[in-house]
Amino acid sequence: MKTIALLLAVFVLVGCNTVEGIGKDLKRGGEKIEKAAK
Repeated sequence: MKTIALLLAVFVLVGCNTVEGIGKDLKRGGEKIEKAAK
């Protein structure tokens, strides 16, 4: 779980420069976590 959180944090920091971008990145990260949980 810590690894997933770290990867998401890095992805958010590197992958976006705007508030809108952060929202999209978090949404994608949440979707990946849901898929992994299933």
